[in-house]
Parts: sequence; C-alpha cells; structure tokens
Amino acid sequence: MEKSIHYFENPGIENTDKVIDLVKTRKEELGIGHIVIASATGRSGVKLAEKIDNAHIVNVTHHAGFRCGDDLEVTPEYRKELEDKGVEIYAGSHALSGVGRGISNKFKGVTPVEVIAETLRLFSQGVKVCVEISIMAADGGLIPTDSEIIALGGTGTGIDTAVVLKAAHMSNFFDLRIHEIIAMPRP
Repeated sequence: MEKSIHYFENPGIENTDKVIDLVKTRKEELGIGHIVIASATGRSGVKLAEKIDNAHIVNVTHHAGFRCGDDLEVTPEYRKELEDKGVEIYAGSHALSGVGRGISNKFKGVTPVEVIAETLRLFSQGVKVCVEISIMAADGGLIPTDSEIIALGGTGTGIDTAVVLKAAHMSNFFDLRIHEIIAMPRP
C-alpha cells in the first residue's frame, strides 16, 4: 500500500482548514464513522462538524482547572453549535499527564506517563494530542476500541495533525495502534 502524508512547514491554526479537508477525504476512503478532535473552545470542533457528514464526532476539551479555575474552556456559543450539530463534548483529565503532572509539579520529578508523552512529541505535539484524546474518549465510552477512528490534534490553537488509529483504554494503553498519519507539521 502506498499513502502520502501532508506535511506543514509550521504548526498552528493556519493549517486547520486543510487538515479538515484531508480528513474528510480519508474518512470517505476508509469508511470511518468516528472522529475525535481536540478543541478547547470548540471552534475547531464546529469547523469540523460543518464539513463532515455521516460521522460520530467527539470534541475533547481541557478539564476544568486546566486554565480557568473551575470553568471549562468551551465557550457557550461553540457549545451550543456543537450540541446543535450532534457533536458530543468530552472534558476529562489528560490521559498522558493527569495526576502525574501534579506529582511532577509538586516533587520536581517525571512520571512514566510523561515519558510516553514526550516520546510521542518526537513526531509532533499534535500526534501526542491525537493519542491522548483518543484514550480519553475511549475511557468515556464515546468511541470504539475495536475499529479505526480518525483523531485530530494540534499545537497550541487550531488543528495541524490528523491520524488514523485504533484507540485503547488507559488501562490497556499499549494496545493502541497508529495506522496512518494523514497530516502533521514537520518538526
């Protein structure tokens, strides 16, 4: 099999629309029915839902307390648009940091989960995010672990990475398989 990967010169929000177009094409080619996207505010999730039909979409946002106290970062405007489009919103602890980050912050060390996250960042921040949100959505019962899905992530704001993968739950992390990279920034 031969498949191309789209590489971006730079990471960031300016790649969002192109990634969504590439995902739409690959979703149709593979007949994938589940897509998970990292979008803290919901803006990128809305863009995806506007262009993708016939897919179950999950928008993963940061957990409460990540940036703004006890509030979630999904804006009320984008939350309503996502809900109106049938997109599920998931907020939960980061699978590749969670309590481990609290331990590292307190005791100035590093946990094995943080080593995994750094290893995935060798590809790109977006690849790490794609893996992480897939685990989170699987643990929330929102995506299957027995079939391929598409995950979209990014670096900071917007989307610059998309992968085809078979998700896994946190408890069996090493069953997760990345099958294809659709797009990512060149490191």
